[in-house]
Order: sequence, then structure tokens, then C-alpha cells
Amino acid sequence: MSDIDLFSTLQLGPSLLANRMVMAPLTRNRSTPEGIPHALNVEYYRQRAGAGLILTEATCIAPEAVGYPLTPGIWNAAQVAGWKTVTEAVHAAGGRIFCQLWHVGRISHPDLQPGGILPVAPSAIKPAGDAFTLQGPKPFVTPRALASEELPGIVAAYRDATVNALAAGFDGVEVHAANGYLLDEFLRDGSNQRQDAYGGSIDNRARLLLEVLTAVCAVCDAGRVGVRLSPVQPFNDMRDSNPRATFGRVVELLNDFGLAYLHVTEMGREAPGAAGPFFDPLDLRALWKGVFMTNAGYDKARANAVLQSGQADLVAFGVPFIANPDLPERYRRDAALNAADASTFYGGAAEGYTDYPALA
Repeated sequence: MSDIDLFSTLQLGPSLLANRMVMAPLTRNRSTPEGIPHALNVEYYRQRAGAGLILTEATCIAPEAVGYPLTPGIWNAAQVAGWKTVTEAVHAAGGRIFCQLWHVGRISHPDLQPGGILPVAPSAIKPAGDAFTLQGPKPFVTPRALASEELPGIVAAYRDATVNALAAGFDGVEVHAANGYLLDEFLRDGSNQRQDAYGGSIDNRARLLLEVLTAVCAVCDAGRVGVRLSPVQPFNDMRDSNPRATFGRVVELLNDFGLAYLHVTEMGREAPGAAGPFFDPLDLRALWKGVFMTNAGYDKARANAVLQSGQADLVAFGVPFIANPDLPERYRRDAALNAADASTFYGGAAEGYTDYPALA
């Protein structure tokens, strides 16, 4: 057992984190309809700058990457300008912030796509469930399988989004390869049934993620790039026939990049086996050569325990940061926490977003 705890500093690439508490990426559906961050978002992130690191809500890399209403983008100049007001506010408050780069893949709907086109995926497999549109829930559609010659365009969109994120003043980027979205859809054999170089073997299924990271790290130092994985998460109708083998090999391949961190969510523990034969996601720690971040329902005691055991170097908190903008200070003082109002998690204005009180 080590003496490291949530309030220990950590050097993450060029950034010294003041503590090991990370604000998890949290979709809140409060950007403009054009995907532009605005003053309300600036205040929300500024309030939470006490986190050692903020990971933004998932941020779309292209118009075709959108899967939910009122989510932000990072593909045009207006969005870059909006995000710049956020990063400036966070930095002025002493914080660090990474932009999470997102392509939803099949988890979309023609109503959310430019020109009403079909969402794309590795294979034309319709996920169970509903898309959330401005007109309410609508059943997912069968996506269009991406042709192999289209994949360089996907890679280029991640590269361009990274360039834009740096222009917006972010300290780094996190490549979202989790939770049933495009890169995760390629990784898992329940959603990837391709017969080309991007399907079949684990190395083939990991190919697109590795190409994306190669492109991202060509324009952003690898010490400012993280990756998020969700090996046992069934969300968005995801499964794999052998998650331990799939994600163990993916982690081995990711080691070659010298990334800032690997972010592994433990979500799926509550339904073991729903996403394929269950294994403990923390087992991936032994395979990873760098900074390891975990999340999923942690409180102060459990977070300190996982840090002191060496199973993680950083812990990301979601709902506690929604309701407690000053969460690190509350944990430092062992103060009571505000209760989160789940009815205000998605959409709306200041209520349940920027009006949670800080400590006196």
C-alpha cells in the first residue's frame, strides 16, 4: 500500500495536476443547436476547475459524428471560439482541461445527421434501443457500413479535431473509444463483423483506433493524449465474445504510443456478463505501462483505496461533480455533499447545471 491519495499531485505529460480527482466526461445537452459552447457552459466548467483534470463532455468531431441534440462540436471556427472561452476560464481558475473527441457511429438517427443520411458503423447491424432526437425518442435505424476507402476520412476528422482543440486552448485530448460509439464498435466483435483489414482478428478490429491515435499524436504530443475504453460496458447494445482477450491486446498495442493515460471505465460491473464473459477491468492495470485512470461510482473512501493499492493513478468522478462544483474541497474537509437531481442531467438551462451551491 502506498501513501498516495486523492490530494497527491501527479505529473501528466507537461501538466502538473494539483490532485488526482478527474471530472469525468458528462453529456449535459446544453450547447447551442449549432454545437457551440456559450456563457452557461463557461460558468459550468469554471466552477469545477478545482478538479486535477477536467474531461469535457463528449465533443463531436464532425457533423456526421453527432448522435444527440445540443451536444458540442469541435469541427468549425465558431465552435473553437466557444471552447476557447471555456479553456480560458478554467485556466484562469487554475485548472487543466482535456477535450474528449467523439464520433457516435451507429448511435444516431437520420434526424440528427446532415441531410438526413444514415449513421455509419463498422457493420450494418442495428442496435437495440432508441435514439434521442429533438422530436423525442425514435428507434435506432440500421446503420450504413463504412467502406474501407472512407476510413482515412474518419482518421482525418480526428486529426483535424485535435488541431482545433489545441487552437481552442485545451491542455490535451481524450480519444473516446468506449460506450458503444464508433471506435468501440470497431473494437468489439458484437458490432464488427467486417471481412476486410478492419475486422476479424483483434489486431484488425483495433486498426482504426491505432490509425486515429497515430494521426492525433502526429499533431499533438502523445503526453497530451489519453484514450478511454469500456471493456465490460453493455451500454448501447454492446458485447464481445472474449472481452479479456480483446481489451488485453488493445492495451498492449496502446502501450507503444507513450500516451498521457489510459482511462478504463468499470461500468458494467452492475450487470456482469451482459457485454460478454465478465472480467475485472482493473486487471488491465497490470498490462499498462503508463498512468491508469478508472471510474464508475467511486466515493472518497473507495477512490483512496484504489489509489493506495496501486490499481489506479487517477479516479474520475461523474455524478458527484455534477452536484458539487467544489468536490475536491468537500472531500478535503469531509464536508457533506449536495444531492444530484437526475431530472436535470440532460438539457435545460442553469437549473441543475450551474446552480448547485459551493461551500461557504
